[in-house]
Amino acid sequence: MNLINLGQQLKHERRAAGLSQKEVSERAGVDRSTISKLEGGQLPEIGYSKLERLLGLFGQELVPTPVKRRRPTLDELSDNG
Repeated sequence: MNLINLGQQLKHERRAAGLSQKEVSERAGVDRSTISKLEGGQLPEIGYSKLERLLGLFGQELVPTPVKRRRPTLDELSDNG
């Protein structure tokens, strides 16, 4: 999921909970302008802890995606064998 989709989801959750951006800002300790930019798809990046606090307000959490492993080289295979 990218930040634009995440911002739209956050906006949906916030509205469903009947909260204003200011209320979310105060509860999560994140600037209201950051929330506005995130919801509007205008935020190029956000820190992990801020995002974690925002998602936590709505019972969501960040789940890491497993890293795809690349295939070993011949040198790596010969070193293990």
